[in-house]
Amino acid sequence: MLLKVKSVGAWKDDTLIGFARAVSDGKFRAYIEDVVIHNSYREEGIGTKMVSKLLDELSHIDVISLFCEEKLLPFYEKNGFKYSKSQFIMHKK
Repeated sequence: MLLKVKSVGAWKDDTLIGFARAVSDGKFRAYIEDVVIHNSYREEGIGTKMVSKLLDELSHIDVISLFCEEKLLPFYEKNGFKYSKSQFIMHKK
């Protein structure tokens, strides 16, 4: 099975000011990997538009997940994600 990557960018003239991407198996699971907005352009709705575009492109996927810092929970909840206490994050260095 090949991994599929979806990405969206936000541009101001010729400068990239925002980027978001998701990795997926193409059918069952997707993981939003990065949502990054240049500091000067935060709070302008750019992140919401990029997440919305990714979610539209992933609408056929059963489960879409992401990990974020606690301070970003309200942003993702506003964009339709729900906090889950049932999963644990594990890392291997």
